[in-house]
Amino acid sequence: MKTNELIWRIAGGSGDGIDSTSRNFATALMRSGLNVFTHRHFPSRIRGGHTYVEVRAGPDPVSSRGDGFNCLLALGDSFARNPDEDAYYDDEKIKPLSENLDDLQEGGIIVYDDGVLDTDNIEHFDERVEQNNWHVYPVDLQAIARKHGRDVMRNTAGVGVIASLIGFDLTYIEEIIGESMSGEIKEQNIQILREASDHVESSVKVTHDFQIPTGEHEEEQVLLSGSNAIAYGALDAGCRFISGYPMTPWTDVFTIMTQHLPDFGGMSEQVEDEIAAVNVALGASHAGVKAMSGSSGGGFSLMTESLGLAEQTETPIVLLEAMRAGPSTGMPTKPEQSDLEHVLYSSQGDSARVAFAPGSHRECYEHTRLAFKLAYEYHLPAIVIYDQKVQGENRNLPKSFFDREVDADPGRVISEEELKDAIHDASGKFHRYDTDAETAAPRSVPGQTGGRYLASSNEHLPSGHITEVPEIRTAQMDRRMGKVEAVREDLNDFDGQLQTYFGSDDATYGIITWGSMQGTLREAVSILREEGNDVQGLSIGQMAPFPRSEVRDFLSDVDSAVVLEMNASGQLANLIKRELGDFGNKLVSLLKYDGEPFQPREVVEGYKAEIDGDGSLSGNATIKQSAGD
Repeated sequence: MKTNELIWRIAGGSGDGIDSTSRNFATALMRSGLNVFTHRHFPSRIRGGHTYVEVRAGPDPVSSRGDGFNCLLALGDSFARNPDEDAYYDDEKIKPLSENLDDLQEGGIIVYDDGVLDTDNIEHFDERVEQNNWHVYPVDLQAIARKHGRDVMRNTAGVGVIASLIGFDLTYIEEIIGESMSGEIKEQNIQILREASDHVESSVKVTHDFQIPTGEHEEEQVLLSGSNAIAYGALDAGCRFISGYPMTPWTDVFTIMTQHLPDFGGMSEQVEDEIAAVNVALGASHAGVKAMSGSSGGGFSLMTESLGLAEQTETPIVLLEAMRAGPSTGMPTKPEQSDLEHVLYSSQGDSARVAFAPGSHRECYEHTRLAFKLAYEYHLPAIVIYDQKVQGENRNLPKSFFDREVDADPGRVISEEELKDAIHDASGKFHRYDTDAETAAPRSVPGQTGGRYLASSNEHLPSGHITEVPEIRTAQMDRRMGKVEAVREDLNDFDGQLQTYFGSDDATYGIITWGSMQGTLREAVSILREEGNDVQGLSIGQMAPFPRSEVRDFLSDVDSAVVLEMNASGQLANLIKRELGDFGNKLVSLLKYDGEPFQPREVVEGYKAEIDGDGSLSGNATIKQSAGD
């Protein structure tokens, strides 16, 4: 058990306040000076069912959930619907304890509510405790909660017990309770917190020696999720309209934008389905507003015809694709990276689009801002693709990171003064789709004098009138497709900032990943190098246009590379081979698609199994050999 960091898991039933309790505790840890990172697990059910959240906290920067955890608070599932042993979902009442023991580190701490949970119902519990040297503290949290409030306040009692056991100052927690609650509820929770802590002081024999580490921040921090970062990036990019239909995990961004847009003079619209959502957003953008929509899985599938419409009409728009485990409904609350090919290639005809895959909260913000800039400069759809993992993770960032000016630039829009000298056809329509333009011709917006044109999904003349003249078709296609190369040139100015490198650039072996696995790769490469392995890492954030030169340079420098991703078919590895046309014999895929993200140790095991040939995989990860060039 590591002594320089806490990895605390709170487990209970959906509806027990697991998410809010963990967020408050994480905020308290952050305010004490520690860096924090959370990992969220919840079932695909409206209410009830086993759920947990991990909070990792330490004095050093934290980039992943880590390997296992060292402190468990098991509340019991008070919303269990199938308490019988033979029920379809097994005995859900004991799952918050029984299902969380496998990843508990040796020497770890267990606090459970013995007013709800009976360890006699958990097979081999006492033997496992002895074998793993776990320190077990049964406390009747339910009784403490009932004495001062209600059953559901068991979570506050549990936090009070944990804080006392690890030496964490209650002041930080009381401060959060004071900010998030009021009146009788606040007083009840503070009483419960203090009594639970006093109970440990007076009645519990502490057998472990773990104490919460201390830390200090140089500047004020804020705790936020990946969804927060994406939404803030959109607001600061000047987005003032969003339309959508709820679907996990995209709903988070939709909700945050809906809450904040009125404060910025914008608006949100929930419509009947995803087809309407994307088309309403396209209408708003056509009218001159920076607009966004998005969805997850099947919802994004419904949007794909309109994705082509945006490309054909050259209407700028930013779409979010929040991946989850598929196909179809799959496992809607579990993370997976299996929509990459869908995002890159879906819709009709050849595609002219941009796609980013942020791997951190900083990138969620930066990539979203960049997506708006490119979409409105080049009049094409820009897609931010992410997954439930980064969406639901909370981590701290300096508050000053968000001290940015709002980007009010509408992009390439022609003024009424310029329209006077612009080319018009005989009927007076503006040549919006000028074939002589290098990429995107300036667009007009409705209401501008002299800016009238036709916006059609058919191939068209410069004025928008339908045409099938081969020469014009070819010219329009060449211009639209030319946008991709123009964007690639623009992105070269970022000089590698859209990709993230770890380790030494002269290492013999490499590991490549994309999106949400960035932090896990960072930690895995650090572990491998500390153990003497000659390895470097690359996390790709620019998915379209693909950063060919940067990935080619990376692969040219290594003898072989493991491609790490959460899907069954190796979609990033396939993309690399498609874009570069070689290096296939250097690549091997390390894949996982069981609904749980990689932990750093699994990446280390995968590397050793393939590169050193002396390791084995202990979890559900698999290795897929490349078919060669």
